[in-house]
Amino acid sequence: MAAIIEQHGKFLLVEETTDRGNRFNQPAGHLEENETIIEATIRETLEETAYDFTPEALVGIYHWQHPGNGITYLRFAFTGKLGTHYPEQALDDGILRTVWKTEAEIAAEGELMRSPQVLLCVQDYLAGKRYSLDILKHLGQAL
Repeated sequence: MAAIIEQHGKFLLVEETTDRGNRFNQPAGHLEENETIIEATIRETLEETAYDFTPEALVGIYHWQHPGNGITYLRFAFTGKLGTHYPEQALDDGILRTVWKTEAEIAAEGELMRSPQVLLCVQDYLAGKRYSLDILKHLGQAL
């Protein structure tokens, strides 16, 4: 899951430590047990940025295989409303700071992005791609 958050022409990113050095990414992460995709997006955004986030639309679903380690990533990217900031809250392990960057800055600093998904999500957002959250179906636990 990833949150595509824009304010005044800039996008909220996190700088994080990776095995390739420090890289920039949207607030993003993985599902935890018994968690919906929406809940994971809200939680990950809060943990990584100290901001509340309310997803309002799906921007896209992205499939990418990391060329270095062969891991395949499936990203559900959401846009929505940025809420309260909690500046006293510590950021998640591995997150160094939050930054705001324009699309041009993200494109120019492509080698510093965690993956090509970062720029593509921003470009899709700017192109107006939005899908209703109704497309997501959470069936709960299987019996």
